[in-house]
Amino acid sequence: MSVGGYIFFALLFGALAYGVLIYNNLVRLKHNVSQAWANIDVLLKQRHEELPKLIETCKQYMAYEKDVLQKVADARASVFKARETGNVQALGAAESQLRAGLGNLFAVAENYPELRASEKFQHLQNRISQLEVQIADRREFYNDSVNANNIRIEQFPDAVIARSFNFPSRSLLKFDAAELKDVNVKALFTN
Repeated sequence: MSVGGYIFFALLFGALAYGVLIYNNLVRLKHNVSQAWANIDVLLKQRHEELPKLIETCKQYMAYEKDVLQKVADARASVFKARETGNVQALGAAESQLRAGLGNLFAVAENYPELRASEKFQHLQNRISQLEVQIADRREFYNDSVNANNIRIEQFPDAVIARSFNFPSRSLLKFDAAELKDVNVKALFTN
């Protein structure tokens, strides 16, 4: 074989190795996005399990606030449905409804001193507040992962490999402007 043949095969091997490297990096990014979503999913499930306990505790004290409790229950169902289907846009909207409903619930609870003094209520309120902070952290990580994925699949030469192997772009988890404000649930209970 001639020197030109060796150079050709070396270049071909180098291009193939580079293509494999790009492919493997795209796979890693795709799985980072999936892992970030799974992390959010775990916390959403935990909160989903805590909310009925909170509603039940509130029902014992808030006999005349059924509409407030119903809004939280409906929002919880919307979050569950969006989470189960993996619909990122619907999840953002449902999360906004849920946080608004929780804010209203905790504001109305201010009118019920016995409820606020309940150890069970305080525990649930603290647990849900902790979950909210963790969910916010995981949303940030998810959006960072999605952004890294989407940039890579649009950059050349990665875009060639991404299109060849159908690497999809992912949607950022967006929220309403009101959702972007931090809800300090604990402050609602301080005198």
